[in-house]
Amino acid sequence: MENEKAYALLDEFIDGLQVKQGALISVLHKAQEIFGYLPQEVQDYVAEKLGVAASKVYGVVTFYSFFTMQKKGKFRVNVCMGTACFVKGAENILEEFNRQLGTETGEVSQDGLFSVDALRCIGACGLAPMITVNGKYYGRISKADVAGIIEEVKGATAND
Repeated sequence: MENEKAYALLDEFIDGLQVKQGALISVLHKAQEIFGYLPQEVQDYVAEKLGVAASKVYGVVTFYSFFTMQKKGKFRVNVCMGTACFVKGAENILEEFNRQLGTETGEVSQDGLFSVDALRCIGACGLAPMITVNGKYYGRISKADVAGIIEEVKGATAND
């Protein structure tokens, strides 16, 4: 009944909105925060609750890169592939994360803990190459740093 709880949280958020018209993006952000991603059934639910066409919701979800329709791991590793990061070896870092986690870019590790994605640009070119893990920034990293970052992230969870 985990999903029931998630839908109840989403209902609470939507019902608390003063104005629902024009709130699609904020509702989708909240839905993604709650569910971790935006599968079709969540998109359909949002469309129904806001009184908008499901095609409009789908269009917004697929247009904005910060929305995802794919389930992500508990820890979302994003490797910047912008020009500065790419030139400084971001591709090698991406490959190393995938190698160590047994993933392909865009996939979730078998244990469900990690997902690895490539981003166009993080906007911190002076610290290239850059990655983020759940919003925490790591700059000037190399392939040799990957194992330590994975262990740091796993260790932070063990201490929670």
